[in-house]
Amino acid sequence: MDRGVVGGRPLVLDGGLATRLEAYGRDLGGGLWSARLLAEEPELVRRVHRDYFEAGADVAIAAGYQATAAAFAARGFGAAEARALVVRSVELARAERDAFGAGLVAAGVGPYGAARADGSEYTGDYDLDEDGLVRWHRERWELLTGAGADLVACETIPSLDEARALARLLGGTPGVRAWMSFSCADGARISDGTPMAEVARELAPLHADGRLVAVGVNCTAPRFVPSLVRAVSAAGLPAVAYPNSGEVWDARRRRWTGTGDPGTFGAAAVGWCAAGAVLVGGCCRTGPEHVRAIRAAVDGMS
Repeated sequence: MDRGVVGGRPLVLDGGLATRLEAYGRDLGGGLWSARLLAEEPELVRRVHRDYFEAGADVAIAAGYQATAAAFAARGFGAAEARALVVRSVELARAERDAFGAGLVAAGVGPYGAARADGSEYTGDYDLDEDGLVRWHRERWELLTGAGADLVACETIPSLDEARALARLLGGTPGVRAWMSFSCADGARISDGTPMAEVARELAPLHADGRLVAVGVNCTAPRFVPSLVRAVSAAGLPAVAYPNSGEVWDARRRRWTGTGDPGTFGAAAVGWCAAGAVLVGGCCRTGPEHVRAIRAAVDGMS
């Protein structure tokens, strides 16, 4: 894809936006999650984008994951202000990219499950069918695709129905390019149980016409990434991979367990690229140190 690789190497995505905001001491509890800071502390959102650019990211994913006009309106914002806050997610990322002097901006489009805040972005167990998902996504889609981002990042998609809904919106929006990344149940299937190979084959026509730049995985354990990326590559598509740190949440002890070592994460990214990923980065529990490790690993690829 044009602009998809620089000097023949994959592009490096940023790390976890919410993770970095929490590192600055912010409590992101509540339905809006990190999107709340679009209204309350926009300069801090810009600071986080700068942190990732400085760490070596080529692409900043804007803070639209959980930002919808309906969610802002439900918290007392007027209709026009609510829509403006959704657009602000892209505006902040663009402003920081321009100040930094390099990079791309991807508008962040989270799944329906993120707005429900019930964990269904990891199951696909929704109360809307494909047509309902098209209707639910449409307003935010139109706001974000009109905000001047270079790409659209459709993230943490748990089901084939939701992918089909987003594909319909993408197919009906001339000039917009996107990637789709999925939450996955294991090394072969997305969260609703559909094999990744089947998902990639179904989405392949959108890649053929230049609209879909990559398909892949995010917010999933790193150990599942290589086989998922290979499934995408086998369908003839470039892949995107930005898993979580590899740590596991222990609900009983209320703490994270396992290792999220940045060096190990960066080394693993080389394997994801070898399997076919052209966009690599981190999701939950990853920070600038993980991006620096990926940057070094990608730059060291022969």
